[in-house]
Amino acid sequence: MKKLVFLAPVYLFIISGCKTSSQENTPVKQYTIEQLYDNKNISSVAFNSDESKILVDANVSGIYNLYELNISDTSMVPLTQSKKESFFGVDYLPGTKKFIYSADQGGNENSHLYLQTPGDTTTKDLTPWPGSTNSFFKWSNDKKLFFVNSNHRNPKFFDLWKMDTSNWKPVLFYQNDSALDPGVLSSTNRYLTLTKSITTDKNELYLFDLSTKRISRLSNDNEAVWTPVAFEKNDSILYYITNDGNEFSYLVKYNIHSGKSEKLFSTDWDVSWMDLSKNEKYRTIFINEDGKNKVLLFDHATGTPVDFPQIPDADIQSIFISESEKNMALSVGSSKSPNNIYVYNFENKQLKQLTQCLNSEVNSNDLVSAQVIRFQSFDGREIPSILYKPINATKDNKMPAMLWIHGGPGGQSRIGFSNDIQYLVNHGYAVLAVNNRGSSGYGKTFYKLDNKDHGNGDLKDCIWGKKWLQTQDYIDTSKIGIEGGSYGGCMVLSALAFYPEEFKAGVDYFGVANWLRTLRSIPPYWESFRKALYEEMGDPNTGDSVMLKNTSPLFNYQKINKPLIVFQGLNDVRVLPIESQEIVAGVKKNGVPVVYVTYADEGHGFLKKQNKIDASKKTVLFLDEYLKGIKQ
Repeated sequence: MKKLVFLAPVYLFIISGCKTSSQENTPVKQYTIEQLYDNKNISSVAFNSDESKILVDANVSGIYNLYELNISDTSMVPLTQSKKESFFGVDYLPGTKKFIYSADQGGNENSHLYLQTPGDTTTKDLTPWPGSTNSFFKWSNDKKLFFVNSNHRNPKFFDLWKMDTSNWKPVLFYQNDSALDPGVLSSTNRYLTLTKSITTDKNELYLFDLSTKRISRLSNDNEAVWTPVAFEKNDSILYYITNDGNEFSYLVKYNIHSGKSEKLFSTDWDVSWMDLSKNEKYRTIFINEDGKNKVLLFDHATGTPVDFPQIPDADIQSIFISESEKNMALSVGSSKSPNNIYVYNFENKQLKQLTQCLNSEVNSNDLVSAQVIRFQSFDGREIPSILYKPINATKDNKMPAMLWIHGGPGGQSRIGFSNDIQYLVNHGYAVLAVNNRGSSGYGKTFYKLDNKDHGNGDLKDCIWGKKWLQTQDYIDTSKIGIEGGSYGGCMVLSALAFYPEEFKAGVDYFGVANWLRTLRSIPPYWESFRKALYEEMGDPNTGDSVMLKNTSPLFNYQKINKPLIVFQGLNDVRVLPIESQEIVAGVKKNGVPVVYVTYADEGHGFLKKQNKIDASKKTVLFLDEYLKGIKQ
């Protein structure tokens, strides 16, 4: 389930990939943020009809545009030339070279779907409904029409609309008046799964028979999350993921005709996704294993494991199998490399790397591998975290450090490449990304520990993360700061307000400052999730308002006495700009150094490369002055 995708301690830790003494003595080249951001971010979208090319998104131009990646010679031809908005690919229009993409305006999250022909700069808005949010849902089996998830009829709820590609006229397919979220649709378009949020730890799963209008509840009353993932093409089998009666999520096979279900796959980590190839030759299962993806491939009919191509030090972010089931595209990265696109041919078993996304000016040996560590928090609970230790950090060459707090609540810091983290580490800062209680990926008990306790136990986990850093002989214990975005930004502000002597400086990216206002002003299309969110965070319209006010940094700004830098997108609809404006104004009254940076063309999270460069550069300049003591 999503969340607002916003004693002397004894330390237990597990570390992999530690640096040797020879590595510590190796000279490390320092890179500019421009060099690191000259890496490419590329995501694969779809194979073309003859499977000779792949439609991809890439930020080569500074914002995301669409390109066609040629498998034979790895050349990449631009298909769009946007200078202002980021475009994200959906698919090719079947039987043509035309393609569909998604874009919003300046980060306002009102995404529309557009159709364009290569070589033609004119586009057709397929969802020309002002103020609406629209997303591609799926193709019909014959690919003559597709379905769109849209809230244009009612801003609070998402309906399914059927779009015939012969005339582009939308027809209402499923009208949502019950705060239900469409899940997956069967290949014959007869069955639709629906989910209903109860809390952030519990939802309900329904199967809707559109031919008979009969709706059946598949979930029970237990505290569990149910996520539908796929139908078999004969309309007899539904697959879903749940953690019902279990600490971790597992895969279930449900027979629609008999009503019987069986556990198909489970492990000691969360099964995060499952997919079937077009003709059901292959089944793919993703596992969230300690902050890194593990991917398993099976012959679907027999359940026999299929040999998967081995890529050293790989974290596979996504895969999709072509319609012929002969080829597979993979997006693969690591903590030292941005994601690269590979293609694997099942027939000749050849794996080919199509992109090289790390800037050729950057030597990967100068970057650091993420290390999984665990420390014990204030109550003895083990807290998983990701450590980035500078290569040359030693007891004789101590480094300042930053805690890195993910968004959410309910998010997870994972092993993967980050320009911003590598830039910090390359410029002499250790980074500890804390997966505080309430983070996903570590079981449902851990996940719900922060319910109506935000700013308490989860914040203390961050404080104890700092204490763990202070036990490391390569850390300058007097120079530790804290950084985070969205909910992580709120944690930064809370740390500075409620533990004003713990951190020497704070970096806040669009963090919540006033929970009362944020919870009352969530976007209308979150209506189906509103009650669940209030159940976890607190209802601002009830007695919970006292608790929410007491835990909001804005009402405690007088206690903040350490330097702060705040970044904000002015089109943010989740954490409104006034949140940052008011906390900045308040802290300035304390006579504390405050830097406020805004971007007029960004929303919740920054997409434009130049803005990211600017923010990262300003962050390090700020930390150099207020952590390292280097005057600008």
